[in-house]
Amino acid sequence: MSYQRAQVSELRKRFGETSRFITIVAGPRQVGKTTLVRAALEGIAHQFIAVDQYEAPLTNSFGLYGETSAESTGEPRNAAWLIRNWQIAREQFKHARSNAPEQAFILVFDEIQKIPRWSEVVKGLWDADRAAGLDMHVVLLGSSPLLMQKGLTESLTGRYELIPVTHWSFPEMHEAFDFTLNEYFFFGGYPGSAPFIRDEERWRNYVLASLVQPSIDTDILQMVRVDKPALLKQLFTLGCSYSGQILALNKVKGQLEDAGNETTLAGYLDLLGNAGLLTGLHKYHRGVARQRASPPKFKVLNAALMSSATPYTFAQAQADRSFWGRLAESALGAHLCNTARATEKVHYWRESPHEVDFVISDAKRLTAIEVKRGPTQGKLNGLDAFAQQHTGCRRLLVGAGGVDLTEFLSYPLAHWLEPV
Repeated sequence: MSYQRAQVSELRKRFGETSRFITIVAGPRQVGKTTLVRAALEGIAHQFIAVDQYEAPLTNSFGLYGETSAESTGEPRNAAWLIRNWQIAREQFKHARSNAPEQAFILVFDEIQKIPRWSEVVKGLWDADRAAGLDMHVVLLGSSPLLMQKGLTESLTGRYELIPVTHWSFPEMHEAFDFTLNEYFFFGGYPGSAPFIRDEERWRNYVLASLVQPSIDTDILQMVRVDKPALLKQLFTLGCSYSGQILALNKVKGQLEDAGNETTLAGYLDLLGNAGLLTGLHKYHRGVARQRASPPKFKVLNAALMSSATPYTFAQAQADRSFWGRLAESALGAHLCNTARATEKVHYWRESPHEVDFVISDAKRLTAIEVKRGPTQGKLNGLDAFAQQHTGCRRLLVGAGGVDLTEFLSYPLAHWLEPV
């Protein structure tokens, strides 16, 4: 049996309930959204429609292959196409219920964000189903979190539940592909690239050409207006190189061509973050305005994005202690960002000469985290300095002499907010 992520069980649980909300499955490109949804559908009557596939015949769980549709005709993906396929699914739902009144039926649209005005059309169709008493389950998948969020907030407020699918964690990559901790630090958490790690040139080409380029060119540039696409790409490359380092945007401008102003760079960094590629952590302050004004600490959201952007081999990266330390810290930071819930935040803290690698928080709890990269690292005064200014915070040392790295990567952010 192939490895299944936890979201498969969550989906199956929802399919066993009365359909009350649209289920949204969203996350970055190539993290296994389609695979896990298909796994959850096994043995359940359903219609799976891939918006971005033009040549596959229309199929469903009843084995019907003869119906013509946009999949075989190349019909444009628009509101009319969406409505027609939804109406076909309604008939299939009624057919399934006539044979098994208690049986669930699931309608799935993959890459829904590629249909213009999709959220408005879905709202009308969903409301019509509720009014008619049709409790057909509807699942929508999307690989552009920014576009998905825009559609959800504009039209579907109160009508959906979100199942986020983030980059793979170390325990998942270890169980599914037998990754060691060091392999996870370097090769990251992309399941599609895992078979290529013994051929590092092929692995690097796959990450850059099949993951990074489509994420930027398709998921960002084709979906959102970007006035300076070359600048966004330069910012991404620079941010990957500086992952784990604090760099003010006014200094970044000096290393970029046609950089524009700092507001433009901050906006592009937000786009890269929403695509699951690169984010900029803000300095921890109690005031939100001061957080936003702080210089960002660049952080890749998958360690593969940092290592693939350098000429280092796996062996060379481990030999460079400075680079390897930043790579390990980036992997730990990515883990915190990827497992943070909506109410949980990840920051850094620095007041010269003291610094804390990560500060995590929610509405009530606060934890300062220092990553110890080796036995020779000196005293860690940053945690003490931060604790003196923030009474009641939890102090956490990760690495040599503290929480084991494997243990830290085995729990979500919320676990490390709990008191000792």
